[in-house]
Amino acid sequence: MHSVAGRTVLSIWAWFVLGITVIAAVPVVAVIRVVTAPFDRGAYHAGLAFRKVAVVHQRLNPLWRFRIEGAVPADRRRPWIVVANHESFVDILLIAHLPMEMKWVSKQTFFKIPLVGWLMRMARDIQLVRGASGSGARVYADAAERLENRVSVMLFPEGTRSADGELGEFRDGAFNMALSSGTPILPIAVHGTRAALVKHDWRFGATTATLRVLDPIDVPHRPDAGRDEIDELRDRVRAVIADARADMAATH
Repeated sequence: MHSVAGRTVLSIWAWFVLGITVIAAVPVVAVIRVVTAPFDRGAYHAGLAFRKVAVVHQRLNPLWRFRIEGAVPADRRRPWIVVANHESFVDILLIAHLPMEMKWVSKQTFFKIPLVGWLMRMARDIQLVRGASGSGARVYADAAERLENRVSVMLFPEGTRSADGELGEFRDGAFNMALSSGTPILPIAVHGTRAALVKHDWRFGATTATLRVLDPIDVPHRPDAGRDEIDELRDRVRAVIADARADMAATH
């Protein structure tokens, strides 16, 4: 157990490490993107390099311990629609430890963060402008293009972080996307990230967080899928993640 003073010192160090790592990543990712652009339209390699920021930060942050469970797909270039529950911003840093690249569907505000936004653009993450006319269609088109270039797409179907730690209702977008393209879904359950960021406190919390890769779910190619098909797939995936979270809470 860390004292308040100890957590303060370690948090200052962790924020410093995060800032330095992000700064160092910008030229590295830029060079990779320029060099690989002619044969890597999906920016797979640039994106994979960007995610290493999270790996370096966690290894140098003594307050956090991350664990990965389950089998990561052997073919890292097979495209998936990856979906996960959303406990905390730290979910992003935890999921980035997976040894596979995926393009994140993220709110416009993230793209406006200095340096981080540049990295996201170079990695070709997908920008969501909530409330803007045509934004949803643009996200679908961008996601389809990434999938065609053999890169997975990552979404949080709850839409936002859970306010109380309970699993929220899932929105339709990821499942409509999967059916429209016939792309299989890779469900992920995360547990323990809520404690990594203390509400109304700039300091990090001490935690051991776990990510569990669940069994893939095959999806038929149904561009004209109806309401019942979307609901069935959405509810099936939510139930799988809910069961995994309950097991993780009981065993970790």
